[in-house]
Amino acid sequence: MQHDPTLAASLRASQRHYGMDWLRIAAFALLIVYHIAMVFAPWEWVIHTPHRYAALIPPMALLTPWRLPLLFAVSGYASRKLYDRSAGPGDFGASRAKRLLIPLAFGMLAIVPLEMWVRVMETGYPHGYLHFWATDYWRSGEFYGREFPSWEHLWFVAYLAAYSLMLAGALALGGKRVVGWLDRVVDWLAEGWRLLWTPVAALVVARLALLFVVPEHQGLTRDWAGHAQYLPLFLFGFALAGAPRLWLAIHRAWKPALALVALAGLPVVVTEMIWPGSAMPPHAIMALDRACRIAMAWGMILTLFHVAETRWNRDHKWRKPLAEAVFPFYIIHHPAIVLIAWYTLPLNLGPFAEFALLLGGTLTTCMAVYWIGGRIGWVRPLIGLSQRRAITPAAAQHRAAI
Repeated sequence: MQHDPTLAASLRASQRHYGMDWLRIAAFALLIVYHIAMVFAPWEWVIHTPHRYAALIPPMALLTPWRLPLLFAVSGYASRKLYDRSAGPGDFGASRAKRLLIPLAFGMLAIVPLEMWVRVMETGYPHGYLHFWATDYWRSGEFYGREFPSWEHLWFVAYLAAYSLMLAGALALGGKRVVGWLDRVVDWLAEGWRLLWTPVAALVVARLALLFVVPEHQGLTRDWAGHAQYLPLFLFGFALAGAPRLWLAIHRAWKPALALVALAGLPVVVTEMIWPGSAMPPHAIMALDRACRIAMAWGMILTLFHVAETRWNRDHKWRKPLAEAVFPFYIIHHPAIVLIAWYTLPLNLGPFAEFALLLGGTLTTCMAVYWIGGRIGWVRPLIGLSQRRAITPAAAQHRAAI
């Protein structure tokens, strides 16, 4: 391989990886657009337009398999950088708990109820929001056809907090043995083409072993199928941030990884076109579809990590504020979409006007919450921002990581 100064720079493990920041920003921006598109897609979601557009199925089917796995891998990378700067596993766990559990609790108290109110309103709930929040939101079980309680979109924060605290506990108990085990796995994966094929094979075996045994259902204590995929990817990101030599294997594997994405994407799209949404294909087709989704996810992670390293690993004046804004935008965007759609769908706008209204209104709401909340000290932790404090120029380079 020819000498690449960008690659050489990234091999210094202490340097902030700007490319991973840009990848994280892009991934969450794509998530907002994806959720707006769900208003128009022929799949189950919180709220829909009166018309469903089947043309959205192919592009969204090509995004679905890898958008969330990518976020967990990127979050694992950021977590390792935070761990390396912490005073130990206890300090790392405490910082993760503060940064994730406080906005999660605030979200369950003040953000999620807005979505759940719209959900029950869709099935005939007769009362206003204040009545709902004061009396009915705190139920357990089914109410107006909806399951309570619900994380809604904050399930990602709950999973990430659980993985981070589990990792902190493992590091506290195992210390150097855990890091040493990860390093040995990295050394083994870095040889030849192992990084391309071994994780795909392991994840597919785990996924298919659970496919017809446990239901595909979100929930921190019951989503074994999700944990079997998301947790290893989180740990991969964590290991990568501490083993820059693994970037060489990523650069070597990215082209066949992209080919794997294209090859696996065809069965995913065809399956979704024939059995859209909650329709159940035959078991063999379902197994092939789930295996292809995992292959797509891993292939896209390797490809996008390569792009982040070789194309995006440079700073810009917008990187820092955008990276900081990611978490507040994630917390706010979902209820913003739902409420804007609830109040504007009766206007019977065309799909392009409705999409523009949803996108503009959502971004405006997110920016307002970030701008106003970011300037009020006690509000910052509630929306996922760190407390403002005097920091050195070197330390300033490491802020804004989930």
